Amino acid sequence: MSVLRSWMVGAAIGSAASALGCADAPLPGGPGGGPPAGDPGGGCPIPPEAQAEDTSAPDHVVGSGTPESCTADAFVDAVAKGGVITFDCGPDPVTITLDRTAKIVNDTGPRIVIDGGGKVTLSGGGDVRILYQNTCDEAQVWTTPHCNNQDHPRLTVQNLTFVDGNAKGEADGGGAIFVRGGRFKVVNSRFFNNVCDDVGPDVGGGAIRVLDQHEGLPVYVVKSTFGGEEGRGNVCSNGGALSSIGVSHTVIDSLFSHNRAIGDGANPAEPGTPGGGSGGAIYNDGNTFTLDLCGVTMTDNTANEGGGAIFFVSNDRTGSLLISSSTLRRNPSAGFETAGYPGIFVLASGDPQITSSTIE
Repeated sequence: MSVLRSWMVGAAIGSAASALGCADAPLPGGPGGGPPAGDPGGGCPIPPEAQAEDTSAPDHVVGSGTPESCTADAFVDAVAKGGVITFDCGPDPVTITLDRTAKIVNDTGPRIVIDGGGKVTLSGGGDVRILYQNTCDEAQVWTTPHCNNQDHPRLTVQNLTFVDGNAKGEADGGGAIFVRGGRFKVVNSRFFNNVCDDVGPDVGGGAIRVLDQHEGLPVYVVKSTFGGEEGRGNVCSNGGALSSIGVSHTVIDSLFSHNRAIGDGANPAEPGTPGGGSGGAIYNDGNTFTLDLCGVTMTDNTANEGGGAIFFVSNDRTGSLLISSSTLRRNPSAGFETAGYPGIFVLASGDPQITSSTIE
């Protein structure tokens, strides 16, 4: 049986954590149903580069003031044109259901921003992945000979909800969003019921899968929700919410709950199994990279194998796991986890750096 431990460093730190709002709190409803974006108990500093982008002068606007004008075709076309994209779908929340994946064209940036204004839900209809960026896909224009290390496109999704994305049968995963290369940032967004393949050792990211970021700079995930309540979690073989190889993440004031890693046999796959099943909420693998959580709540995520909350493996032991002002509770690992760190399997440069947090 795994050792259960709570890191509660004195009454003063406990009071500070309460001041940051890291205690459990009821969630009011978000636009269009479901919990709102972000952990209501957050409050960590947000660096300038992680904040929402200015969309006051959009390059393209999806819609002309009515829900009917906000079509899948209009959205897919706007994404292909790039630049700053906003929506004009009327005063009420609207859902745009896609029949094909919206794909970034790599020479249409360098800055690409998709801003739903807190009222737009993008749905894969249970059939398709929602958004795709890949600097190494020549069909999307190959702009440099070093496609896995270039500074563009710089994609930001903000004030959006992503639901029912499906990347089953697609390479790598990323039920709602797949990104390879350039830069990527998520701000004030929600991810519900997105899926990728059920099994396999090298597939992941029910919601988001990221490979390669320019100069090893981090993916920022800020004030966003993955799952958030029963029946809305994201599901994949590995990394129910987030999955990556060799990519750093900085996650701030965000909520992860009811996400599941449902593969079988871990990675590398045990003989006679299809593999997978690790990282109920987050799966990170590779060599030198960092996972930095601040103001994050992770509850009720599950993994069939390792890391009900987090699977973090730095193969050459140069990576770092940092957790501050955060709460991880009830994240069972059905297979294995690191003793003393319930819900976490970690191989890193040293022990996880945990401050002002509860892990139990």
